[in-house]
Amino acid sequence: MPSSQLIAQFLPYLRRYARALTGSQGSGDAYVVATIEAVLREPELIGGAAKPRVALFRLFSSIWNSLAVNGMSDPLDTGATALDRRLVHITPRPRQAFLLIALEGFSETEAAAILGVDVAALRQLVEDAGREMAAQIATDVLIIEDEMLIATDLETLVEGLGHQVAGVARTHKEATTLSKTRRPGLILADIQLADGSSGIDAVNELLTSFEVPVIFITAYPERFLTGERPEPAFLLTKPFQPAMVSAVISQALFFERNAVRRERGSVP
Repeated sequence: MPSSQLIAQFLPYLRRYARALTGSQGSGDAYVVATIEAVLREPELIGGAAKPRVALFRLFSSIWNSLAVNGMSDPLDTGATALDRRLVHITPRPRQAFLLIALEGFSETEAAAILGVDVAALRQLVEDAGREMAAQIATDVLIIEDEMLIATDLETLVEGLGHQVAGVARTHKEATTLSKTRRPGLILADIQLADGSSGIDAVNELLTSFEVPVIFITAYPERFLTGERPEPAFLLTKPFQPAMVSAVISQALFFERNAVRRERGSVP
């Protein structure tokens, strides 16, 4: 496929990323234009790549990192949203790592290749982004998890990002009791709980009283695929990588993706 067609295919996503990274569409597009010009001069930069989208974003990132003065944020324009303003206060490298994973959906390996780092360094950047975001949007997190070691790992991760743990529930009943004592701003939930109850049912009951972001972390992802699951809700499978949990927590909170209860019998 000619390079011009490859660019056209990925251009909307590159512009979206550029806007989120720089804080304005005008500034982002300036870097996108510079990237396109580089590809037109040297088509082999992406035309011969095994993963053209990764190659295009890698080229964009190298240009942005070389032109951003001393690694400082680009100035915001007058049309910047509240989200734009929050994003540009994150250190540039962690900001890039977070957006590549959370906004553009690249794998850790792909995001690491785009930024020219190894996967371990990429994970550290994502965790750094999570901590910087929590400084702006720290909240109380309810953990619904019946396995003690996993619950402890999640507590450590949540607190390491700068959030507070509102409580740890092992059953549906404990979850509803805890939420009445301290309303959470985020829920992390397993699907299969200790007493045989459903984490999905527990979350749905909580969502009748308030709306918050919800992340399910489970070894049984197929059980999530029912008509009663909340929407939108994030799904991570066990065993999980802490950096991915960090990225999804930040994504859910930063983009204010509150879940609502899906009524029984509705179309998935």
